[in-house]
Amino acid sequence: MPLPVVDNHAHLDIRRDDDAAGEGLDLQAHVERLITDARAVGVDRIVQIGCDLESAELTTRLVDAHPALLGGVALHPNEAPLHAERGDLEEAYASIERLVAHPRIRVVGETGLDYYRTGPEGRDAQQDSFRWHIDLAKRTGKVLQIHDRDAHDDVLRILAEEGAPEKTVMHCFSGDMAMARECVERGYYLSFAGTVTFKSARELRNALSVVPPEQILVETDTPTSPRRRIGAP
Repeated sequence: MPLPVVDNHAHLDIRRDDDAAGEGLDLQAHVERLITDARAVGVDRIVQIGCDLESAELTTRLVDAHPALLGGVALHPNEAPLHAERGDLEEAYASIERLVAHPRIRVVGETGLDYYRTGPEGRDAQQDSFRWHIDLAKRTGKVLQIHDRDAHDDVLRILAEEGAPEKTVMHCFSGDMAMARECVERGYYLSFAGTVTFKSARELRNALSVVPPEQILVETDTPTSPRRRIGAP
């Protein structure tokens, strides 16, 4: 690529099942291989995301070990209802807040709403968690990175009600042109993944066309399925 690129969102602690080159490598060696491969094609920095307690802890160790990485931590929207059901959501929040204080953790995310994998019974917990993460990002001055699946209207509504942080990113943007225009007007950044290249993604490309270059980010959201987490170092 003609210019260095930042991968705005990746999960390097998870490996594809068909990643033969990574077999036998421990986590740190696996991540170093991915960083080297990315650098070879012009991706010189990567934002590593941990979105459950285990991967959030791992993320702080990875960003300490690899200068090319910065990190983000949060409870994924599908994690929040699970913690609420177990009765340990406050403890989980406390862990995330502790990890966000790490100087190389620059992102609160991915948080948001996911109505695809979590049914109506979990939506209140998701929305409460989203509001908590918005507040955390504002209190700490860190970037808010949002997961939005089948929940566009509620994501925009809650951001408006709570007041979005100064820097807010719609991770793996999946909305239409009208939503993209609204996000642009609100000053959000829109991050696009490989899905924008799919033949069926005409609507997504139309959305991309109305976003000013200064509000566009790109990401791999690596890895794609099938995938499994590598053991902790």
